[in-house]
Amino acid sequence: MKRPLTIRLCGPRGFCAGVDRAIQIVVLALKKYGAPVYVRHEIVHNRYVVEGLQAKGAVFVEEIDEIPPEHHAQPVVFSAHGVPKSVPADAKARNLFYLDATCPLVSKVHKQAMRHQRQGRHVLLIGHEGHPEVIGTMGQLPDGAVTLVETAEDASRLVVDTPDTLGFVTQTTLSVEDTAGIIEALRIRFPNIQAPAAESICYATTNRQDAVKEAAPGSDLFLVVGAPNSSNSKRLVEVAERAGAKRSILVQRASEILWDDIGDIAILGLSAGASAPEIIVDEIIDAFKERYDVTVELAITAEETENFPVNRDLRDVELTASDMAFVNGNV
Repeated sequence: MKRPLTIRLCGPRGFCAGVDRAIQIVVLALKKYGAPVYVRHEIVHNRYVVEGLQAKGAVFVEEIDEIPPEHHAQPVVFSAHGVPKSVPADAKARNLFYLDATCPLVSKVHKQAMRHQRQGRHVLLIGHEGHPEVIGTMGQLPDGAVTLVETAEDASRLVVDTPDTLGFVTQTTLSVEDTAGIIEALRIRFPNIQAPAAESICYATTNRQDAVKEAAPGSDLFLVVGAPNSSNSKRLVEVAERAGAKRSILVQRASEILWDDIGDIAILGLSAGASAPEIIVDEIIDAFKERYDVTVELAITAEETENFPVNRDLRDVELTASDMAFVNGNV
């Protein structure tokens, strides 16, 4: 007889509007221009999505100089995380046709950083070193114009040449609570520091963290569907543990679940990072249903209706029902 298990399923979860838009751009480009369509870096941080696009004819490269000369007429798509200004400049120099899939909320952070600089401020970027979004944001300004701050400890010992003319921005996918602590430390050290004109952490990050906080208390185990290089997914794991889950784990597929290590659980929390497709959430629920008598409870804290339009060059292309199912992460 199967043991009872309650799954607290978070909402919102999974794809956000920026991820949905980025995947749409690649699919639309393939339909309009044919394969191959090149994509610089993973379009979003999820292998299932990347492999699905590869099967449709997308070719992923780390740098645009990997695109063979005979394919320079084919489009190259820049990922949702954004790119330094040097990348589109290089594409133009090579006469490449490019489509920018940078999330509009990441582009907003770029504009916030540039606004600080125009107003004579040195920019402090709160984020994780090496993340593509951080590389892209720092690359909007000249070398030396941005200083990266990763922790509250970094903030408390930071030394800058112009302590009275500073502005900060943040990576869009950070922990809301961690970021608040870093900002507080910066304000203590630099009382005149200027905030961006609007919140930098995106609505989708905040919404997913709020839902996890709702579902985590009392959970014996919390699973977050996401890739190990996905910043927003890793933050959800941390948020779940802080909010009261006894244990929290990041998994990419049901096949990664170590069933012998799960132990005796009665309540499972389940969410998905902003680049994780819904089909994998369904796959994991089905895997638990094979082993437990499952009851699913919804932990919904917000409804998301945001929709970001794709590039003008692609708006004359229609997606089929099967295309939309793929874009929405349902196949």
